[in-house]
Amino acid sequence: MTFPEWTKPGVYGAIVGAIAVSIVGFGWGGWMTSGSANKMAKVQAAKEVAQAMAPVCRKLSEADPLRVSKLATIQEAKGYNRSKAVMKTGWATPPGTEVPNRDMAEACIDGLELDAS
Repeated sequence: MTFPEWTKPGVYGAIVGAIAVSIVGFGWGGWMTSGSANKMAKVQAAKEVAQAMAPVCRKLSEADPLRVSKLATIQEAKGYNRSKAVMKTGWATPPGTEVPNRDMAEACIDGLELDAS
């Protein structure tokens, strides 16, 4: 079957238009794939859970007999090392796990600084 000659520009235009709309939509329009949306949702959920666990971290710090010396170590640490220092204290280890949680440590820092000052 042959198509009339006038259909070629329309088909080419539709293909180029679809590609352009896809580039603009995914690049600047805020569109995303379901995989990207799921990844973003998991990251946000992990941060929210860590934020909700921050009071547990502060309670663990209050019960620690070495609290004053550990707080001094945390206060001396700067930037990225501060969350590492909280993780080393054991206060950022969620109950039922053996590994400290970095997000929980970062959420806990603000409350610990308020307590220490």
